[in-house]
This record gives sequence, structure tokens and C-alpha cells, in this order.
Amino acid sequence: MANRWGIPIWLESEVRERDRTCVYCQRPFEDRSATAGASWEHIINDIQLVTRENIVLCCRSCNASKGQKTLGEWLKSPYCQNRGITKDTLSPIVRQALIRSSEM
Repeated sequence: MANRWGIPIWLESEVRERDRTCVYCQRPFEDRSATAGASWEHIINDIQLVTRENIVLCCRSCNASKGQKTLGEWLKSPYCQNRGITKDTLSPIVRQALIRSSEM
């Protein structure tokens, strides 16, 4: 069984437990039970890649800003620069994805 975004329920539960703040800007989610202010994100923009390494929760602002950009492109954007978002401030799961994408 999966949620309306096609994320299996077991993975949704795991990600909700792991991602208590935005994985990009570290902003806390206001209401964890309803994930108010949070949205589902594919770190690597591939909707077929539904894994614990690629599915995360981030704030709606970061999600809208990142859009279809690669993580590397997005980190160079004015949005990230203005908010102090760098590879060093990302959550561990996103830093791992950045390292993996650099190795490809």
C-alpha cells in the first residue's frame, strides 16, 4: 500500500521519523503529525526512484525553489546563497546523495 504520492506506507513512516526538520534549510516543521509546512521531495529528480536514500521531507519553500534543478545547481542559486544553505548545512541524507551524484 502507498500514499497518494506513491510512497509505500513503511517508507513514509521511516522518513517522517527521520526528517523532523527540512532536510535543506533545517527549519522545523510546525505540526509534525500533519507535516504542516512540509512536502515530499525526491532529492534526485526521478519519480521512479522511491527509496529511503531519495525520498525526504523538506519545507515547501525549499521544494518550490529547488524544482527540477539538480542538487548541485540548486546549491549555487541565490535562494541558497541568501539563506546560507550549503553542502555543509544539508542533512546527512542529502549530503550522502550529493556525494553519490558526484561519483557518477
